[in-house]
Amino acid sequence: MKRYWKYIKPYLPAFICGPLLMIVEVIGEVLLPKFMANIINIGAANQDVPYIITMGIVMVVTALLMMAGGIGGAYFAAKAAISFAADIRKDTFEKVQKFSFANLDQYNTGSLVTRLTNDVTQVQNLINMALRMMLRAPGMLIGALIMAFMMNRELAAVILVVIPILVILIGIVIKTAFPRFTIMQKKLDTLNSTIQEMLTNVRVIKSFVRGDYEEEKFSRANEDLKKSSLSAFNVVILNMPIMMLMMNLTTLGVVWFGGKQILVGRMPVGDLTAFTTYIVQILMSLMMLAIVLLQSSRAMASLHRITEVLDARIDLTDENSAQKDKRVENGTVEFKDVSFRYYKENKEPVLSHINFKIDSGKILGIIGSTGSGKTTLVQMIPRLYDPDEGEVLVDGVNVKEYSLEHLREGVGMVLQKNVLFSGTIRENLMWGDENASEEEVEKAAAAAQAGFVRDFTEGYETELGQGGVNVSGGQKQRLCIARALLKKPKILILDDSTSAVDTATEAKIRESFSGLLKETTKIIIAQRITSVMEADEILVLDEGEIVGKGTHEELLKTCEAYQEIYYSQMDKEASGQ
Repeated sequence: MKRYWKYIKPYLPAFICGPLLMIVEVIGEVLLPKFMANIINIGAANQDVPYIITMGIVMVVTALLMMAGGIGGAYFAAKAAISFAADIRKDTFEKVQKFSFANLDQYNTGSLVTRLTNDVTQVQNLINMALRMMLRAPGMLIGALIMAFMMNRELAAVILVVIPILVILIGIVIKTAFPRFTIMQKKLDTLNSTIQEMLTNVRVIKSFVRGDYEEEKFSRANEDLKKSSLSAFNVVILNMPIMMLMMNLTTLGVVWFGGKQILVGRMPVGDLTAFTTYIVQILMSLMMLAIVLLQSSRAMASLHRITEVLDARIDLTDENSAQKDKRVENGTVEFKDVSFRYYKENKEPVLSHINFKIDSGKILGIIGSTGSGKTTLVQMIPRLYDPDEGEVLVDGVNVKEYSLEHLREGVGMVLQKNVLFSGTIRENLMWGDENASEEEVEKAAAAAQAGFVRDFTEGYETELGQGGVNVSGGQKQRLCIARALLKKPKILILDDSTSAVDTATEAKIRESFSGLLKETTKIIIAQRITSVMEADEILVLDEGEIVGKGTHEELLKTCEAYQEIYYSQMDKEASGQ
């Protein structure tokens, strides 16, 4: 609770008022049976009509006060629970936003979605229920017990036999249910991941006619969730029959023994009616507590999963940065003996002893076979990953010395997988600079050869579907390049970002760099050797190591790997492939 106090404190009045107003309802529930007993024992027995009317009015007023207390308690409980959930969801989302790539590798997307939605909702439901029953259930239990003992000690002893039995049975149910709810939430993770993957890649599924396979895959995940849910709820549903059985047996016992006392004149008829109501109230309060505890078993499993995210150690932070105010000014990049592994237990590094330097305003080309570590290398410049060994320097300063915000402000990236968001083309481009003028937007689009935007009916106000599904691959790449150009970065990284663009358009894009980004350091990762031929320096990577470094002409003379790539691609072009 100390951990979550900060989510309670802003809404403390609601957390207090909710249970207190429910007490008003409890007091009324405890008093009403006594009022009814008085009507029977005094009013009806003595045929005292004025007394009956007076007590009837008192009962109506009590009922109205109970209604006001119940509505007020429910309102404040809902307000407190919803506000608590909104704040914890916000903090969890912000924590995920701060995750490094290594942190994100620990969770699949479906799991994070479930934690931010379903798990938070389970906690919200528990708080709402707890605030409504926190004082109501114990209050009703204590109040009804006091009234029952005041009326008849001998009959009240019956309930003392039943309560321990109920407590033991409820404890068994809760202990069995808790681990099953944890498994159920994990199965929900899997189902959400399956749905997300299927919807994101629906075009690939249709093009490969793999709908049947995906339906079968979904059915398996859905069936697993159904089985785990049934396994959990089969235990929970035992709770109600057990409670009702004990309630009916107890009521039967009270009526049996109470009836005998009435026959011998030791108990008024009205008292037996009230006593039976108090017995029901006692058992109902226990049932409420049991429901709260069962809900808590599921909510605690969810809260544990939320806490995992909130407590996750982010391995990339700028807490210890020595120069937090420093910004990237020139764009000089240098790697000093950098090695990296995605998983520390891996023996073979993804990158091994990488050394190179590129001065401000220069163009660095990086080429190599698939899996050679090209993308991993450039991701270390904006600190998406940190090297295991060596240093990455920007403007002669270790990237760890910068604040993450200032470092990444100075770096523009067009990723290998181009991503656009729902919204207009203008809104997507202005991710690069939210204050950009219309002229700047159009200038960046022109430099990226994205003039096709003017051909759309709505122009820059054209709505893009999720992920930019209503533009072609080449158009998407050019919009992503325009977005990066609008950022005016000191370092621009293009990670195979023109693969869907024809060579003539690609040449025009590179040509525009010389004017618009003259002072910007440009790092181009490419599969096509023509994309990097004009670079000031080219790195050739193979299995995580630099096997060649130099200009195009130099590498053709000295680097066998570069020669193989060059001649294989030139031969294909010559043969028209």
